[in-house]
Parts: sequence; structure tokens; C-alpha cells
Amino acid sequence: MLQINTFIFDIDGTLIDTFDMYMPAMIETLRKHGYHVAPQDETATMKRLFGITGADALKLFGVRPDEIIALQQEWFHLSYQRENRVKVLDHIPEVLADLAAVKGNRLGVATSKLRSEYDHFANQYAFTNLFDVAITSSDTRKHKPDPEPILAAVERLGARPDQAVYVGDTINDLRAAQAAGTKFAGALYGSANPNEIKDADYPLVTPMDLLKI
Repeated sequence: MLQINTFIFDIDGTLIDTFDMYMPAMIETLRKHGYHVAPQDETATMKRLFGITGADALKLFGVRPDEIIALQQEWFHLSYQRENRVKVLDHIPEVLADLAAVKGNRLGVATSKLRSEYDHFANQYAFTNLFDVAITSSDTRKHKPDPEPILAAVERLGARPDQAVYVGDTINDLRAAQAAGTKFAGALYGSANPNEIKDADYPLVTPMDLLKI
């Protein structure tokens, strides 16, 4: 059995907690434009649409195709007014540093964020310097749960799928990893729906569990 030496990370819900930045802003934007979200369905809707591209989330909700671009721009503009709600998840900086310090290990990112969002994220957090590769939704034609983003990261890192583990917090992350032929580490510690990823190859109660792989 090959040793895992390639660690590819999702961002939202895996490295940083951005739920309260993005999702209430999405609900507010939808309602402003006449898309009804019943109060009793609000939490479930936010959890269901978290962790995928903004365009895909709006499409799944049922936003008209000709409105998606404008609504996404408005949603993200409102979200970034609430960036003070973002938190780095506990132990992430030190775990990434420990993984990067192991000879032969490779670290990368495969995220649903746009390239411009990733660049903004990278400017905020010094630990992003540990990533050798970052694949964003701007870099691939297909997005999670399709395996294309993960496979692109694996290729750019000069690795093989069976040497890699994808670390994510959603069912779409799990499905993408399985389709890519990598192992999946489920970030139970940051997931909005931890029960959906409890069957991960490596269930992570804390990021420190990554050091046991």
C-alpha cells in the first residue's frame, strides 16, 4: 500500500469557518429578489447549499439562469461586508506546518472559490504559503462533486491519486474524492452536515487527526 504524501484541501469549513459570512447573506439576497425561503427552512437551505460554487448554489436553489451572475455578485458583495465573521479553525496553522515539514509531502488546495476569492484568502493567512498548488473554480470546467478539481491538483503536484488524500467538509467533497480515486479525510470538526461524511476514509474529529494518516 502506497504511503499518503499528498494532502489537498478544501477551504470553507475545512481550513476556515466562513458559514456565517456567506450563507445568511445568500438568504438575504434571495429574499430581496423575490425568492422565497420559509423561516423554518432557512437553516437547512443554508447547510444544503454551503461548500459549492456560488453559481451552482443559486442554480440548485432555482434562481433563473439569466439572474445568476447578478445575484452572485450582489451576494458576494454583501458577504465580504461580513468578513469579520470568518474564523480560522482550531489547530489548522500548526497542522499544516507539521505536514509541510515532512520530507516528501506535498500540499495543495482544490476549492470552489473563484480565483479572485482565493487570492484574497491567500493574502489574509500566512499558512497559505505552505500550498504548492491552488486549483479554484476559475481553473476547471467542472466543479465538485466532479473529480476534475482534485485531479487537476494531483497532476499539478506531480502525484498520483492513490498517493493523495482530499480533506473536505461536505458530501460533494467526499463524492469528488471517491470519483478521483483519492482517499477522503472528512473534516467533521468544521462540517455543517457532519453526518453526511461520517463514512470518510479518515474521519477527522480535529485537524490534529491528519497527523495520524
